[in-house]
Amino acid sequence: MLRTTPMFHAVAGQVHTLSIPFRMGAFDLGGRMTLIRLPDGGLWVHSPVALTPELRAAVDALGPVRFLVAPNLMHHLKVGDWAAAYPEAKVLAPAGLRRKRPDLRIDAELESGPAVEGIEQVAVRGMPMLDEFVFFHRPSKTVLLTDMSFNIHRSNSWLTRMYLKLNGAWQRLSPTVITKMVIKDRPAVRASLDQVLAWDIQRVLVCHGDVMEQGAPDALREAFQRLAK
Repeated sequence: MLRTTPMFHAVAGQVHTLSIPFRMGAFDLGGRMTLIRLPDGGLWVHSPVALTPELRAAVDALGPVRFLVAPNLMHHLKVGDWAAAYPEAKVLAPAGLRRKRPDLRIDAELESGPAVEGIEQVAVRGMPMLDEFVFFHRPSKTVLLTDMSFNIHRSNSWLTRMYLKLNGAWQRLSPTVITKMVIKDRPAVRASLDQVLAWDIQRVLVCHGDVMEQGAPDALREAFQRLAK
């Protein structure tokens, strides 16, 4: 089988993304990994995808991997392969992932882990089944979401299109009913998301869907209102 070189997209200065096909059951959601080059030249890797020799070569060309980030309790399946390939990289994850994945090397919990220069984070409280952390790359004013909201504008799957339309989440930044269903403490969710909205945001990167460059602050505020109302 012919393998092609992964194509990273530089969305802002030191922020690079890689989009891949991804299906969850019958739904075609697409996936995205994000790499941020830190001031020391090292890489901070958010939501790692399947590691192939071609992808490893492309990543190594960008810089040495310093951090591997599992941003919630769902986006962790490929982290182990990366941890084995980059034993010197620190694996950062929510505390709950230690219980879910006792086989996975986790060097520090996101709550109390080492500060990473230029990157801020907020733990979204009130959703323990997801336990997501939202990140902000301050130099590029970029927010990174994992499953808090999708931004899918095209899909070859009619089932995916129909599901997102029924959720009011087709072709706009929005959560889905599945995300809303895991909320256990709505005031805690609102308080967490208010911290995110206090950032000086210029763009939003999602793991599922398109990068949002235009009108990102207002779109994010509306998406969070739909999530926590």
